[in-house]
Amino acid sequence: MRRRDEESPLALTRRARRTNRVLAEVYPHAHCELDFTTPLELAVATILSAQCTDKRVNEVTPALFRAYRSARDYAEADRAVLEEQIRPTGFFRNKATSLIGLGAALEERYGGEVPARMEDLVTLPGIGRKTANVILGNAYDINEGVTVDTHVGRLSVRLGLTKETDPVKVEQALMPLFPRESWAMLSHLLIFHGRRVCDARRPRCGECALAARCPSAGIG
Repeated sequence: MRRRDEESPLALTRRARRTNRVLAEVYPHAHCELDFTTPLELAVATILSAQCTDKRVNEVTPALFRAYRSARDYAEADRAVLEEQIRPTGFFRNKATSLIGLGAALEERYGGEVPARMEDLVTLPGIGRKTANVILGNAYDINEGVTVDTHVGRLSVRLGLTKETDPVKVEQALMPLFPRESWAMLSHLLIFHGRRVCDARRPRCGECALAARCPSAGIG
């Protein structure tokens, strides 16, 4: 990848915002691809999405959400039954522990409701900053940060927005480059582009609307 050491912070910010505008035009319907109707459902779906595709999670959650409608339902779940229900998402034992613990913590501390503050969310079982960003941005329309998954991390480096690879450092690098009100949608735009064009192994640069200004165009 060609180096951009000479690029000023202002030039980088302008390029980042141009990138955001182009992706918004290409993917006007970008959205969270996990199916949910409540903050609790989104929290559960996001926990299940670890090391699993959104498509597989969406195949599992309709029946799960019918069986467990409240935090108390998860807190009082039969572990063996819950594990079997979420088995297709992988790591089902650890995820069952997180879901049961999440339900219990929500009942004990928040009246069964999913809190809408980062500092509260990250204290809950199974929820780190990434999951909290997903919940806040999509269930509550609160732009607290940028959700950095594998697609966001990969594209951020390829597009020359950062050299960092650690998700926390990538997020810290991205936030000053984009308006706060765009942070949640930025994640969706990058994820849509990463899934549809900027593939991890074989990026389709010939189809990419960003190729003309991408420092990795033709290189990957």
